[in-house]
Amino acid sequence: MDKKDSLRLENQLCFPLYACAREVVKAYRPHLDVLGLTYTQYITMMVLWEEGKVSVRDLGRKLHLDSGTLTPLLKKLESKGYLKRERSTVDERVVIACITEEGRKLKRAAAKIPQAMSKEITDFPMEDAQELYRLLYKLIGLLEVCNSQQDAKN
Repeated sequence: MDKKDSLRLENQLCFPLYACAREVVKAYRPHLDVLGLTYTQYITMMVLWEEGKVSVRDLGRKLHLDSGTLTPLLKKLESKGYLKRERSTVDERVVIACITEEGRKLKRAAAKIPQAMSKEITDFPMEDAQELYRLLYKLIGLLEVCNSQQDAKN
């Protein structure tokens, strides 16, 4: 690839990642609309279903979301009754998101989504999915190192 080709859209690694992420969210939308959730709310609830309660800071790290995105998202989920936010008894500065009984009920309703998504993408073999998963997490790790080095410089 010569220099003039380096700015072509189809030569960018970031573009198919971006487009794929958008298509994945779009594919989830009909399933999540039934639950009244956005994709970001859904993955937030997934963390709470796994952990029960988590600090807002740790939740942001796990989901790669900043507080400007996470705070309104948590307020919305709290207004729906799926979680409650409370101050840590150990350190008042720390806010903890805790799943509620309504949030647990939502898990039962959401349990069919992963299988429904698998059925919709039947032409993508499991081996390819596993390899993609491995490569994406490898790339995420490399980018996190790169970004933390950039942050240290700034």
